[in-house]
Amino acid sequence: MDRRSVLLVATMASFLTPFMGSAVNIALPSIGEEFAMDAVLLSWVATAYLLAAAMFLVPFGRLSDLMGRKRIFLWGMVVITGLSLVLGMSLSGEMVVVLRFVQGIGAAMVFGTGLALLTSVYPKEERGKVLGINVAAVYVGLSVGPFVGGLITQELGWRWVFFLIVPMGILVIGTVLWKLKGDIAGARGEPFDLPGAVLYSLAITFVLLGFSSLPGTLGIALLVAGLLGTFLFIFWGYYAPSPVLDI
Repeated sequence: MDRRSVLLVATMASFLTPFMGSAVNIALPSIGEEFAMDAVLLSWVATAYLLAAAMFLVPFGRLSDLMGRKRIFLWGMVVITGLSLVLGMSLSGEMVVVLRFVQGIGAAMVFGTGLALLTSVYPKEERGKVLGINVAAVYVGLSVGPFVGGLITQELGWRWVFFLIVPMGILVIGTVLWKLKGDIAGARGEPFDLPGAVLYSLAITFVLLGFSSLPGTLGIALLVAGLLGTFLFIFWGYYAPSPVLDI
């Protein structure tokens, strides 16, 4: 697999995902106004995306080791791009929240494989440079997103913030299909640790929901459940024959 092509693809994706997140955050007031969303439901437009990304990051990272990192990365970009098109045609606030959650799953597929692809093809003495380029792309996306998102929302409407992601995503997908030949799967043939993946996802969900519901009783209960799930996940990781995360 060509190193420069991997760096190009990973850098493009590292720019796109934070750019999308920060641009969408600027568009939230316009989305809430059009669909008459209250503050709680509107906050879930961002929270649902982050929650899904956190829930599925480790499981998809492990799946990429089993099935191929390029494959998971590519399908993640397909999900992000396709959902951006559908989000631009949303009919309700609830639809936006659900679609953002699914889009967060695609983001987890990209987050969990982009850096892994880089470290797989670059030797140790060059990793500092390429990882620095990758991280720089993340912060450029975070910096440019609010300005571009605000400008597009003001001039064209919030739906075009999502529509803008589509050609950018297609460019990344096309580059992957054109430039990246072969695939890398460091643990092909090993079983997938489904119990560990479920434990991880539930623990992360309960912790995040718990913190968002504090200081209420429900928030405390969810936080305790999340911490308990975290301890169970760590315990399982020590003794599982092929854990989703090698503790």
